[in-house]
Amino acid sequence: MSRSNTVVVKIGSTLVANSDRLTPRFGFMQRLLDDIARLRDRGTNVILCSSGAVALGLKTVGETPESAGISDKQAAAACGMPLLTNAYKQIGHEYGIEIAQVLLTLGDFEDHRRFLNTRNTVFRLMEAGVMPIVNENDSITTEEIRVGDNDRLAAKVAQMVDARDFIILTEVDGLYDRHPDEEGAKFIEEVTDVAPFMEATKGKSTLGTGGMTTKLMAANIAQEAGVTTYIAHGEVDHPLTSILDGERRCTRFVAHEDAASGWESWIANRLQMAGSLRVSNEVAEELIDGDRAVMRADIKGIDGEFTRGDVLHIYDEDGIERARGLSDFTSEELRVLAVNPHLDAEQLLGYKTKGEIVRSKNLVSLVKRHLRWDLPEGTSDPTI
Repeated sequence: MSRSNTVVVKIGSTLVANSDRLTPRFGFMQRLLDDIARLRDRGTNVILCSSGAVALGLKTVGETPESAGISDKQAAAACGMPLLTNAYKQIGHEYGIEIAQVLLTLGDFEDHRRFLNTRNTVFRLMEAGVMPIVNENDSITTEEIRVGDNDRLAAKVAQMVDARDFIILTEVDGLYDRHPDEEGAKFIEEVTDVAPFMEATKGKSTLGTGGMTTKLMAANIAQEAGVTTYIAHGEVDHPLTSILDGERRCTRFVAHEDAASGWESWIANRLQMAGSLRVSNEVAEELIDGDRAVMRADIKGIDGEFTRGDVLHIYDEDGIERARGLSDFTSEELRVLAVNPHLDAEQLLGYKTKGEIVRSKNLVSLVKRHLRWDLPEGTSDPTI
């Protein structure tokens, strides 16, 4: 599959589920599948990332969006997913579109082997002419292990398949420089860097788990992978082709020309922090060119419990995130090494090692266009 013929589409809950009756909005789904059929006729592969399962199942478990807790939403997802899939399947048959459901969890993105396995499955479906409908597996996930929003999940799918375009359909027509209800709010047609707009995007919808903030985070992930992103209103006759053909207003997030490799994108674009390190400002500067490893003597602070192969966020002494990379040690091993800097690593761990915490080939320096994460509170000094 080439980048030139794959489009990932994310649909918000408010477009799929009626907010009052908590039933499928068949009119919207009909228009969406009709337009997907148009794209497929053009030779474009489409992957659909659709929210709505939780909303559609709430009535079955006797809850509302306001009253439902985590276990209620998990049960609602189990009830709503067949309703959502069946609705898409019935409408898809009208256009000769076969669909397949792909349920994912955080681990499918954060574990590289599972990431590649998922990628292979999605490619095989598209080769067979089947449209994948991807969802987070809400029926088994909890707040601690879930992706958290289908916006970022869809962006990771776009990264995974080297998509050309990533379209987020929602209940607003795009990004504004402040809340759109505020007087003087200005519509933003094109964005190269999402960072300046993050503070203007607070709030979320009643049915969904994410607001404009998560959409900007998703756009950033896609941009880094070389994918052009669009945010637009979903309530039009041709919601997808009208965007791609430039026929209506939307916000376009320009793909970076010097896109990161698949390996670099997987390391840099995380959905959850496994652990973090703090190093001196001098070491942080030396990490910029990507040729320097992080050594045991560089460690000033450690946070989190992690295993070998987890991605660590690396901060300088001022609490600014400077890089991300794969750990060669568990958090327990690393703390032992850090508090005993003058003892031989083999003596401490029982096996030979060069003491490279993060190898240079497994480290990605964060350039300005990356969204940096805040330093976790209470990051401990390894000497304590």
